[in-house]
Amino acid sequence: MTGAEPIRVLLADDQTLVRAAFAMLVESAKDMAVVGQAGNGGEALQLARSERADVIVMDIRMPGMDGIEATRRIAADDDLAGVRILVLSTYDDDEHVVAALRAGASGFMVKDTRPADLLDAIRTVAAGDSLLSPGPTARLIARVLRLPDRPQVSAPAPARLAGLSERERQVLTLVARGLNNAETGEALGLSPLTAKTHVSRIMGKLGVRDRAQLVIAAYESGLVAPGADR
Repeated sequence: MTGAEPIRVLLADDQTLVRAAFAMLVESAKDMAVVGQAGNGGEALQLARSERADVIVMDIRMPGMDGIEATRRIAADDDLAGVRILVLSTYDDDEHVVAALRAGASGFMVKDTRPADLLDAIRTVAAGDSLLSPGPTARLIARVLRLPDRPQVSAPAPARLAGLSERERQVLTLVARGLNNAETGEALGLSPLTAKTHVSRIMGKLGVRDRAQLVIAAYESGLVAPGADR
């Protein structure tokens, strides 16, 4: 983002020391600026509206309004359509991460990730792309959908895919299995650019923000079964 406006980052975490550490990290990057800090989801929602952040780094478990509900409200607000949300989690709350992705988050990171990786993730999300490779997201969703006695968040909806062409269904299947644009194009005999165009059209037809939510749509519609391999 050299020569461009810095990425405006909002930090939401109920632990003051964690926020302070993240703030120091973000401010150390020349292409980013911290525009606000929130201690819970309600504060994050208010600051998202007042500070016009580009990316919100959102913890999940916070008092009052948690990160999932805050993500849902931000994603549903047309005035905040350009705000991207990067959720933070730990390895032991996969279902919360999936709930956050369903709510409208663009991706997730674990709190013990390397500092450089978190900065790269913020840049990726700010650019409007899915967070890193969709592979980990696909595996996470498949794992959660296999859990016994999992609460049914939404029933499979094959009709949701009715507007997709056969080629678009093929592309969506490969995206859900973790392939990137180049790999998808190679598998289908398409250029990476054509594969990317298909992905963008599918997102438009399904009304989702990014690839992470495409993965969720593919699993919830039944197009891809939990445990399916590449």
